[in-house]
Amino acid sequence: MPIGVNKVVTIHYTLKDEDGNLLDSTIGAQPFSFLSGHDQIIPKLEEEIDPMLIGTKKTIFLQAEEAYGLHNEQLVQVISKNDFPEDLEIKVGMQFVTNAPDGSQMPFTIAAIDDDNVTIDFNHPLAGKNLEFDIHLIDVRDATPEEIAHGHVHGPNSYH
Repeated sequence: MPIGVNKVVTIHYTLKDEDGNLLDSTIGAQPFSFLSGHDQIIPKLEEEIDPMLIGTKKTIFLQAEEAYGLHNEQLVQVISKNDFPEDLEIKVGMQFVTNAPDGSQMPFTIAAIDDDNVTIDFNHPLAGKNLEFDIHLIDVRDATPEEIAHGHVHGPNSYH
């Protein structure tokens, strides 16, 4: 029976790139919980978790297109180093957030620094990467009405 929507799904996961490099893991830490059907994880990943049974494990391979998308060169820009605060020492790999004209937040990463020019990349850091998730489904429970209304999981005793 599928997990369905409006469930709190708790998993342990290990995320690797296609070369087997460890990118992230909850092993040895708190498991990760999400509210199913609320776009809180990659849609294809949620689709693959949906038929799992509590206690089972599964390895899920996602192509870049199914994960964070292909790398889009139109999302890479070169700006002046003067656009950053004078006292800030910027380095390649640093991440920042800026506001779009509509007020939404747009994260970006410093991709390169060349004299007075800084290349910034608005792609997700994992865009263009094929990913491997090792999933262990720990628990599934009905979401509370408050969690559904808020659109996210609350901790023990409805804490969030």
